[in-house]
Amino acid sequence: MSPEFARRLTELSRETGRQIGTLVDRTGIVEKVIIGDAHRLFIPDLGRARAGAGRFRGTRLIHTHVRGEGLSRDDLTDLALLRFDTVVVIQVGADGLPGEVEYAYLLPPRKGEDTTRVERLPSVHGWDVDFLEFVRDLELQFGEVVKARDVQGRESAVLVSVTTRDPRGARRSLAELARLADSAGLYVADEQLQVRKAVDGRTLVGEGKLKELVTRCMQLGADVLIFDQELSPSQLRNIATETDLKVLDRTQLILDIFAQRATTREGKLQVELAQLRYRKPRLQLMPTAMSRLTGGIGGRGPGETKLEINRRRSDERETRVERMLEDITKERAMRRDRRKRVGLPLVSIVGYTNAGKSTLLNRMTNSKVDAEDKLFATLDPTSRRLRFPEMREIILTDTVGFIRNLPKDLVHAFQSTLDEAIEADLLLHVVNVGEDDAAEQKAAVDKVLDQLGASGTPCLLVLNQVDRVPPEALQERLAAWGGIPVSGKTGEGLDVLLEQIERTIFRGRAAADWAARAAGAAAAAPIDNGEQPDEATEFDGPSDFT
Repeated sequence: MSPEFARRLTELSRETGRQIGTLVDRTGIVEKVIIGDAHRLFIPDLGRARAGAGRFRGTRLIHTHVRGEGLSRDDLTDLALLRFDTVVVIQVGADGLPGEVEYAYLLPPRKGEDTTRVERLPSVHGWDVDFLEFVRDLELQFGEVVKARDVQGRESAVLVSVTTRDPRGARRSLAELARLADSAGLYVADEQLQVRKAVDGRTLVGEGKLKELVTRCMQLGADVLIFDQELSPSQLRNIATETDLKVLDRTQLILDIFAQRATTREGKLQVELAQLRYRKPRLQLMPTAMSRLTGGIGGRGPGETKLEINRRRSDERETRVERMLEDITKERAMRRDRRKRVGLPLVSIVGYTNAGKSTLLNRMTNSKVDAEDKLFATLDPTSRRLRFPEMREIILTDTVGFIRNLPKDLVHAFQSTLDEAIEADLLLHVVNVGEDDAAEQKAAVDKVLDQLGASGTPCLLVLNQVDRVPPEALQERLAAWGGIPVSGKTGEGLDVLLEQIERTIFRGRAAADWAARAAGAAAAAPIDNGEQPDEATEFDGPSDFT
């Protein structure tokens, strides 16, 4: 921008008392002149930008400010949404001459870093930046980031949380949401936490913050907006309409993870039922484009709308899935009755998701159940037979993990699976003491067990992953909660756990009685999902196990 060009702009702006802007291409040709008012410019529709997520529009916006203000939020929003090469503001002096200059440009999206930079110059004179070389270098940096993201093959998401209380709890919940997003196969590009006096009923975050979120998603190339709170149907519609992004809440994300992890017929039906119940009220608030007449020639009246057809089909499918799950529930109940008749006690491992339940099951029974460092890595319950001395046997079952604010639709849909915990003779409540919020996770599991009616079942508290906790911190937890410290990874403390399980289950019963019951266990019906459990693991004693 030459000093002469800048002076002509400021003189005209001073005479009219209005902001004047120009759109200039990279060859220096003025494409458009825009006349605004004293406060802002109104940029017309510029059409589509140049193709490619790592490229800019090839146009810079140069405009004046007549009231001495710097780059505004609207200027930075236009920079991000319209992908200008740069946005330049020239201050109009009292004599109509150019004053200070501010210009802003986008930076390559990197997590935790600003994506916009603002520079200031005292005047339009002596500006020796080679702009073409500068903007081409920026585009190369953007292209490298886009290629790296494409190699990962994952959608990018921005996480949002709104709270009216202490933000520390919201931050921990947001960190958990990030782990959920990673488990779902998403790349978390950014996390946003908003503290408000009251939640906005229309968009949850408010109109101004929603615009900021749209800008942030455009800057980072994110396609998904995920809220930590459950959105009402109207909030979901309003946010999706105003942002043009894929919008999810915590419940939808958990349902998506369950849909990915379900492998058995029962698990798939349970997830489908939860999804149908969650989506039903949201079908009523779909865009009006869904309401297409389907009556046709010869029909009396308009017939059913597309929305009505979708709702009716959803209701019909929900009824069919419920009937199929009822049949599976009856089969599970029959298997539990057979286990009781042959005298095999049931021990269920419960706990927060990713607390190490599957790893503990593998270590105790020499099994090879999938155990990943991800939330909800194990969805379908797994049962294994464990043999103690004197031919005493138990069935050890790994159940689905719990989480804060477990969706009520999931609790109902997985009722037959959760019944394994309700009908258990003993619960092993596994707590990952390596987590900073272990106390909150323990309380969340206790709350779910109480809702299921399993709070009266005998329970052993198992403090897992003690190999990752300093001895002082472990002693504090033991003093506060009690429990049995173990490590599912190294096997530390499992001999004590096995002794305690044996004392709790078999106390007060004659060994001969249990031996007789165990003798008939080999002929018992299949356990769990129609498959025979692994061959029983026999221990001559806890010391022999270690």
